[in-house]
Amino acid sequence: MNRRKFLKTTGGIGLVAGTSINSFLMDFYAFGETPNLSKVEARFYRKLPDREIECFLCPRNCKLGDKERGYCGVRENIDGTYYTLVYGKACAIHVDPIEKKPFFHFFPKSRALSIATAGCNVNCKFCQNWEMSQVRPEQIRHIDFPPLVVVEFAKKNRCPSISYTYTEPIVFYEYMIDTSKEAQKVGLKNTVVTGGYINPEPLHELVECVDAIKVDLKSFSQDFYTKYVRGELQPVLDAIKTIANSRGVWLEIVYLVIPTLNDSPSEIKLLCQWIMNEIGPDVPLHFSRFHPMYLLKNLPPTPIPTLERARNIAISEGIHYVYIGNVPGHEGESTYCPYCKNLLVERVGYQIQKINIKHGKCKFCQKSIPGIWS
Repeated sequence: MNRRKFLKTTGGIGLVAGTSINSFLMDFYAFGETPNLSKVEARFYRKLPDREIECFLCPRNCKLGDKERGYCGVRENIDGTYYTLVYGKACAIHVDPIEKKPFFHFFPKSRALSIATAGCNVNCKFCQNWEMSQVRPEQIRHIDFPPLVVVEFAKKNRCPSISYTYTEPIVFYEYMIDTSKEAQKVGLKNTVVTGGYINPEPLHELVECVDAIKVDLKSFSQDFYTKYVRGELQPVLDAIKTIANSRGVWLEIVYLVIPTLNDSPSEIKLLCQWIMNEIGPDVPLHFSRFHPMYLLKNLPPTPIPTLERARNIAISEGIHYVYIGNVPGHEGESTYCPYCKNLLVERVGYQIQKINIKHGKCKFCQKSIPGIWS
């Protein structure tokens, strides 16, 4: 296959630029048009009479007849057996800085191989990746990218971690779990970027296979989840507590601040008090700037003073590591020691300018700084 044909057949797929990476991919594939969907039996479901099934991967607990798909659109009941249609079917493949996820206390300055399939189990009206998350798998180009190849790809490109991200990794759970297990065998780390809308049993297995999870907490209001997410808040809060209590799994939380919808000081204060009471002061909390997107284009970008107010509330409530996201160059991107107040990690966008953490401790006062730093 020549380079021109390769580029043509991978059009619409989020592939990493670079001849060496493209050459590596071509060693494994005969690229063509979008391959067939997978037919790998799903996990976390039970069979019911009359070829019906009930899925209990996420709190929707979809009950489906023959030939019906779950809410996520990527799992289908075929003759009474439930299948994932996106196992190994990547619609996005990128090498990203880990700070883009964002993870600020996990392997700073490292590269993460980031992959996704189509689908999601919620419907956020402000989704920034809606072209991938809010479509069925046959509506978007994808390539075969099975777990062993993902791992080899990460090693080839000097990525110490693989990130399951962009859409909702919960809906490609089997693919994520199997890839994570293969990555563990060769010493690679696994990170998950999720909305946290998952049932307890699959979550307990997931935390045994991954090293870090970032949860996008959409709001601290069920009303917001009902109107703008089509999901439930409580299962997400339960998942956050489970992750926080899991030994060896690093947790960070992102809260996208949307003007007039989830930015009130009272809601931010309640959120911060819940964090302090349930998971403690050391989980990094990111307040990210909203930009008009998808079905929510009638609102302006979040004013920077609104983000600063949220950050100040969180700090005043006792949270140690509070960040402002999507505002490159703002001081709120950087990490400061909560004890001596010195600058520990200086960030500008996704770039690290300076790190004053040595052996997990502040270089100035020698206090331990929670995170996985090397």
